[in-house]
Amino acid sequence: MKRYSIFLTLLFTCWSGFLFAAETKRPNVLMICVDDLKPVLGCYGDRTVKSPNIDRLAKRGMRFDRAYCNQAVCAPSRNTLMTGARPTTLGIYNLGTNFRQSVPDAVTLTQYFMRHGWRAEGIGKIFHVGHGNHEDAASWSVPHLHEKVVDYALPQSTDKDQITREEAYFSNTRLDEIKHLPRGAAYEIADVPDNAYADGRIADEAILRLRAAKEKPDEPLFLALGFVKPHLPFCAPKKYWDLYDREQFSLPERRTPPDGAPSYAPQFGFELRQYAGTPEKGDLPEDLQRTLIHGYHATVSYMDAQLGRVLDELDRLKLSDNTIILLWGDHGWHLGDHGMWCKHTNYEEANRIPFIIAAPGVTKKGSHSSALTETVDIYPTLCELAGLPKPNVPQQLDGTSLLPVLRKPKATVKDHVLHVFPRGPRLGRAIRTERYRLVEWKLVGAPAESADLELYDYKKDPGETKNLAAENPKVVKELRAMLATHPEAKRPIEAKSAPAPRPPEGASKK
Repeated sequence: MKRYSIFLTLLFTCWSGFLFAAETKRPNVLMICVDDLKPVLGCYGDRTVKSPNIDRLAKRGMRFDRAYCNQAVCAPSRNTLMTGARPTTLGIYNLGTNFRQSVPDAVTLTQYFMRHGWRAEGIGKIFHVGHGNHEDAASWSVPHLHEKVVDYALPQSTDKDQITREEAYFSNTRLDEIKHLPRGAAYEIADVPDNAYADGRIADEAILRLRAAKEKPDEPLFLALGFVKPHLPFCAPKKYWDLYDREQFSLPERRTPPDGAPSYAPQFGFELRQYAGTPEKGDLPEDLQRTLIHGYHATVSYMDAQLGRVLDELDRLKLSDNTIILLWGDHGWHLGDHGMWCKHTNYEEANRIPFIIAAPGVTKKGSHSSALTETVDIYPTLCELAGLPKPNVPQQLDGTSLLPVLRKPKATVKDHVLHVFPRGPRLGRAIRTERYRLVEWKLVGAPAESADLELYDYKKDPGETKNLAAENPKVVKELRAMLATHPEAKRPIEAKSAPAPRPPEGASKK
């Protein structure tokens, strides 16, 4: 009788589990990628910026306060997001080299979801397209919808409607003539509707895709939206510029590099200087600096409004309760601090990113975590959140699932993160802990003793005013021991002729 009772209990348990599995819908995923967005947001404590929609997203889930990219430039950072492998694993540190030149059979994040029954759609900038690089057809169930990164509404922003340098870069047009092409405006204030620029059109299309998904409740959707602002040029409808008083923006207190930093470690805005109205070298006029800071804020608010439209539609369609929402910035941005502009460094302002996850039934609303996280953690985290098997894929996955942190905000899964940036023949590998950052600059494969070192203490010197490596050999030794737990960086792979685009998952080979 006892055995019969045990049998019935097991049978009931198995049947209950089956019913639960049958009744539980696989979650949709809304992954929002934002170009050049640093944590200058209300939910991160900024009192100037107007970002009400990102702020309300943060109230739905968890805000990560110590999140970092793995390289502060578009293509390598996005490769990391989509492959789960660091730039040092792929050997790709530039804009033009396609990730499949390193791992031809890599299974991207969206491919992995597609293999388990999700429909993956991409709108806007997910992979970096431009500078000779191209889209990855295999990562989408339907063709990816590309949008402009450099997008002007006013004819006076270009030279007699000629294609500008940055437009050519991002459209893979006339790349061998870049230096001979005119420079477009660095910013634009136009009294135009939101969809006169790319982010408005991306939101328009996202709303249509969500409505279509509502009509297919048995097919979960992985929708990746790549908003392009606040990427240069700072073009946004006038009403978003009008949210701010230009005079309210102050210039950074320190406008010189850290004392004792290697001369090659900083950069002073090469990307910005491809635009008209900016001097090709030397300091930027203070008036221009203030305008650029104003423009950055205006384009953040413009992008934020487009996100708000998408969130409103998600709620209206009653899809929110079964949708994992993730917002991620591909890297930070220098706004004149240390005299630097744009990204392209190993410093804090270029590498710290906004990162928010709202996962119904898992994340506590309005929670935040100080756990160290990095972009490579997103791949395993989304897979585990969606209930997928642990990925077994051709490429090396370098990240750690953040599910323990999502469940318990005070939990941690690692004591440091790793990021990297090249300068000429040198590669700077950086370890960031809660308190310190160590940067080791050397040739790939060169002996450790050949390296130049940078060390910053964010408890005593949050503004990175002085390289402390020579003064703190004990700390340097401890951090280099952490760095040594990671494989030596892979040598850079140079861009070759672009490989033929791979077909989507399940497409006919005919």
